[in-house]
Amino acid sequence: MAGPQTAHDQNFGKHDAENTPDMLEAKLWDNPCPFTFRLNYLALLYNTPLYTWIQDTYGLKRPEYVALYSLALADGSSARDISETSGFPKNTLSRAIKRLELMGMIEEREKAPGGRRKQALHLSAKGRALYDETRPAFQALEERMLTTLTQGERQILFELMSKVVVGAPEWAGELPAETRLATPKSQIGEPQ
Repeated sequence: MAGPQTAHDQNFGKHDAENTPDMLEAKLWDNPCPFTFRLNYLALLYNTPLYTWIQDTYGLKRPEYVALYSLALADGSSARDISETSGFPKNTLSRAIKRLELMGMIEEREKAPGGRRKQALHLSAKGRALYDETRPAFQALEERMLTTLTQGERQILFELMSKVVVGAPEWAGELPAETRLATPKSQIGEPQ
């Protein structure tokens, strides 16, 4: 009895083995960074249309909406909490939060218990209403993205991705030692 078929074995029914592999095939199966390709590819396909829609429809830039979305999930969080869980730099989020305050999406800041500079942020009714109005589009596109997976496969994917996310502080923000071997651009020269 043959073992379970993998996505590579299935070839998605689109690849003719006689022909040169197409770009997607190469990026999926011949890539020295297979995980990050998959992660970035899916994130771009998901994020680009949604954040373009948010900006065009509501006038919010991505960091502003990320701050709003984060507070909808964990009201009373600080700018630092949002920065640490979104990957955006603190100064970018500081500007985003200031704009959300000016727009009336976030209530006035209050000192968080136990923190010197840490301030608890809260969505206003206007901010909550915007989140409630926009959330279904994010959920619908995620659901469409995951339609090829069974519920069990989704759960396994979520658990594995969560493990990588929780481990991120161990490597995030640090370039690997191999970057020291790079040729400085001053030695590469300009295109002619």
